[in-house]
Amino acid sequence: MPTLDISNFNIVVSVLGGWISLFGLVSYLLKENFYLSEALISLLAGITFGPRALNWVRPMEYAGSKENLDDVTLVFTRLVLGVQLVLAGIQLPSRYLKKEWKPLSLLLGPIMVAMWLATSLLVWALVPHLPFLHALAIGACVTPTDPVLSNVIVKGKFADHNIPKDLQKIIIAESGANDGLGYPFLFLALYLIKYVGDGGVAESGGGGLAIGLWFGETWGYTIILSTIYGAAVGWLAKQLLRYCEDHKFVDRESFLVFALSLALFITGTCGLLGSDDILACFIAGNVFTWDDWFRLATLDDSLQPTIDMILNVAIFIWYGAVCPWGSFVSNNVLPISRLIPLALLVLLLRRPPFILGLHKKIPQIEDIRQATFMGFFGPIGCSAIFYLYITIKFIESLNPDGGDAPREDVKNLEEAVNVIVWFMVVASVVVHGLSIPLGKLGFRLPRTISRSISVDRTSFQTSNLTTDSRLPRSLSRGRTVRNTSWPRNTSSTHAFRIGGSVIPPRETPQELQPPTPGNGPQVEDGQGVAPNSVAADPPSGTQSPGLPDRTIRFPAEEELDSTRRQAEV
Repeated sequence: MPTLDISNFNIVVSVLGGWISLFGLVSYLLKENFYLSEALISLLAGITFGPRALNWVRPMEYAGSKENLDDVTLVFTRLVLGVQLVLAGIQLPSRYLKKEWKPLSLLLGPIMVAMWLATSLLVWALVPHLPFLHALAIGACVTPTDPVLSNVIVKGKFADHNIPKDLQKIIIAESGANDGLGYPFLFLALYLIKYVGDGGVAESGGGGLAIGLWFGETWGYTIILSTIYGAAVGWLAKQLLRYCEDHKFVDRESFLVFALSLALFITGTCGLLGSDDILACFIAGNVFTWDDWFRLATLDDSLQPTIDMILNVAIFIWYGAVCPWGSFVSNNVLPISRLIPLALLVLLLRRPPFILGLHKKIPQIEDIRQATFMGFFGPIGCSAIFYLYITIKFIESLNPDGGDAPREDVKNLEEAVNVIVWFMVVASVVVHGLSIPLGKLGFRLPRTISRSISVDRTSFQTSNLTTDSRLPRSLSRGRTVRNTSWPRNTSSTHAFRIGGSVIPPRETPQELQPPTPGNGPQVEDGQGVAPNSVAADPPSGTQSPGLPDRTIRFPAEEELDSTRRQAEV
């Protein structure tokens, strides 16, 4: 007998496929008309489908333990970042890193250091009883700008209409490069915590060993090796693909998917080497299109944006489901009353002041408005989650004698970095996801209100051009009608007056001369000659300054007079 198979795999596939399909039906409306980011919408979907609401997506049940769940989130994030950064490198024009090395050096050097220190100082000031080295580690996690969220402001209708192409390219290059360059900031703090944090009790060597490891392992093995490896693999891949394409060895489908397979290969091999796979992926993508051949050959293709969209939606649904929402309110580190101001201050002071101060040295920034825009849109996203779990794995290794209990000086660091970094990611997704639609609303709303008021005023003035229903002339002049039973459906005559009156004002009754028969003009009123009291001559010596006083009769009025005469008979 057939039975329902309510397994986790079936539920997850159904939810993910159903959500991507539903989102796709209104994706243009949401992204191009309302300017909402897919990251924000998918994060809300993850909250809805996750354990906090419908409980259709149950990450802890899939992983089995918190350690396994952290590992799954880390490798999923690595996968998304690897693909995104190869695609980001491919988007840049030929030899872009070589041509624009001066502004990139400024962004990745002094500005990035200032962002790290500013964030760390804010964390240290607002989190009670937190050592400064711990604040440096937390600040390093959120220093890099996220390439996934940066796509919101460099792609689509808003970017095409509001952001110059040169500014878009420098934002892509910065967000791609500084993701991998977060390692030196993070491991400087982590090595100092390991060898200096407890006064050198658990680990010998002190600050000298910490700095030596930072230069040797972090800069030498992690940064320089990954740069060389990414450049070599990217150049070799370009040469092989070009040769096979020229000799007709590769079909179109394999040609288009080559960048995705390259990203997977570099992510896996750099992971085997223990190097910086994020930086290697970005360098490889840029070298792969060093001569612009592959970028121009796939410029009109939609496969890469499609893969990009699927990964973005999937990763933020996962983040919405695994995010520790309850710890934001209940934790031993920071109350929510300080957590919210901390996140807002970090978003406002982490990046904008330094971009504004040095924007004249960046040729792609033309004015203060563009500097403000670039300074504000430095989102915190997937890269922060990546460094968060790198930090947690490092902290778990600081257990004396290989036990389960952490060192006394770092027992609260894991909770602190988990709560603060997750909350900053959520705050950045919400603030940067809503800033463009709210900004557009604030720009259009006053204009819409002003236009409505103007239309209403014009309509009011038009209606005051006198559209009134008047009584028949005989009734308005007090004439006696013997039978008033003319048809009821006779429409009243409308008189329209446009502008001022052209009929001169009548003189006061004292100045009127007594009328004499046959003297002066006589005016028709529809029933012969009007009484002399109506069409009296002006006083002698007085000349009419305007048009002669006459009655204008419309066809509808003639019909009414005819009907009235028949009724009187």
